[in-house]
Amino acid sequence: MSARLDCVLFDLDGTLADTAPDLAAPIQQMQRARGLPVTPFEDLRPFASAGARGLVGKGFGVAKEDPAFPALRDEFLTLYEAQICVHTRLFPGIEACLAQLEAEGLRWGIVSNKIERYVRLLAHALGLEARASCLVGGDSTPTPKPHPAPLLLGASLSGASAQACIYVGDDHRDVVAGRSAGMRTVAAAYGYNGAEDPANAWGADYLVQHAAELEPLLRALRR
Repeated sequence: MSARLDCVLFDLDGTLADTAPDLAAPIQQMQRARGLPVTPFEDLRPFASAGARGLVGKGFGVAKEDPAFPALRDEFLTLYEAQICVHTRLFPGIEACLAQLEAEGLRWGIVSNKIERYVRLLAHALGLEARASCLVGGDSTPTPKPHPAPLLLGASLSGASAQACIYVGDDHRDVVAGRSAGMRTVAAAYGYNGAEDPANAWGADYLVQHAAELEPLLRALRR
């Protein structure tokens, strides 16, 4: 029998919020400044959950190990921070889900691989900062996801045991991290995972195709 559900932890990019437009914009801006062809948004979107590494890689064909990567990454991050929440919005159904969790007295928090400073800036801009039981970033622990450390920190900050938490994410590493932490997991197929790595192949405990499916799923698990 599963432990009582006391806390829901969410990934941020591609799970709680549709951040891809604001993540893609700096890459396109950098390409225009260099007179390069601009990568269409639709081609950049699947890389949004991979952050600077994925977006710089897609936009410029530069791997993390390449000597040119650090400068491109830093430029990307500077531009992104300046326009972190221009077009970013919560996915449809997420606000209703969070409101229901709060109405039932259920804690919820954010565990992302995004730099913690950016997690806090974005959570503040979206009106989530004061509501979340934790705001954990990729640099909040020595090892980011898929290591379980960030999720275990999120549970601790939320005052919940890992077994009483469920983790919702749109990337395979989210499910790996959740399982390693001893949490139940939900794969968000509506997020930024590409067709080459379908969410139904990750081995999550639950799968949702749309963000609006989260509220009834979590309500059922609460009972």
